[in-house]
Amino acid sequence: MDMAPVIELDGLEVRFNQRVILNKLTAGLTGRSIGLLGPNGAGKSTLINTLLGFHRPSAGTARVLGHDIRTHAREVRGLIGYMPENDAFIAKMTGVHFVRLMAEISGLPPEHALERAHEAFFYVGLGEVRYRELGTYSLGMKQAAKLAQAIAHGPKLLFLDEPTNGLDPPARVRMIQLIQEIRDRGDLHLMLSSHLLRDVEECCDQVLILKDGNIAAFCNLEEERRSNRRFLEIETRGASNGDFLAAMEKLGCETAIGAQGRIKLVLPDGMEMRQIYEVAAGQNVQIRRLNHKRDSLEDIFLKAMETANGRL
Repeated sequence: MDMAPVIELDGLEVRFNQRVILNKLTAGLTGRSIGLLGPNGAGKSTLINTLLGFHRPSAGTARVLGHDIRTHAREVRGLIGYMPENDAFIAKMTGVHFVRLMAEISGLPPEHALERAHEAFFYVGLGEVRYRELGTYSLGMKQAAKLAQAIAHGPKLLFLDEPTNGLDPPARVRMIQLIQEIRDRGDLHLMLSSHLLRDVEECCDQVLILKDGNIAAFCNLEEERRSNRRFLEIETRGASNGDFLAAMEKLGCETAIGAQGRIKLVLPDGMEMRQIYEVAAGQNVQIRRLNHKRDSLEDIFLKAMETANGRL
């Protein structure tokens, strides 16, 4: 059964002073957690800001959880939590009162907003400092406070713009764990925009890659991983690799010689691992190492950049 898109881009175009920033984007994003990737200037922030209603489309439209951003901008904003890349704090305000204010702006009654602010601060690990002024927070604490204000009102879609930006390794690990916990709860969808491929690979099941305002690639990472489970890389010792490859090709395998003489195989459906070892024994080839290999997100990203450059 097809899933309804969380975000549906329908010929979305955004221009600034006649310069095209987003060029007729069309895609249906259905993932629980969606990664948004692209080099600087690709249009990532513009896309998020357009979905939030800060930029009006020059052509086309987009729908967020079924609501058109042109005609139902207020409803869309009520469904979204937004963790911005840049700080937007009131330095003299305590953390919990700032988050309460943001929750009230998002539509919660004052008493409920204060309760949710306390809950959000404890959830992100800042319960002990919630009464301190935001101006005294460290960078890691400020990032966590931004996440707290984004989730306090109970959004259905969470936008995270560079959530690990500037964090030291322990703080980054904690932030990634929080994002994974939020994703795994299953009560909301999230879009994570980052220049760090590792963040997206660890948190997302679908990725949209932008290049110069165009969609360079759009894929389901889980499907990519599943489709590559029949791809093996083998390190051998013994008789001629050529004879071994020829024998594997007779069984329907696609074969190639990789770096340092390693053998690459793509197995046909139905082939079992024991058949590889049987062929190797028949050819007096010793299999020293065997790895399942798949395209990494880096491979997908670089391939998308090459394809986009070729198209342009």
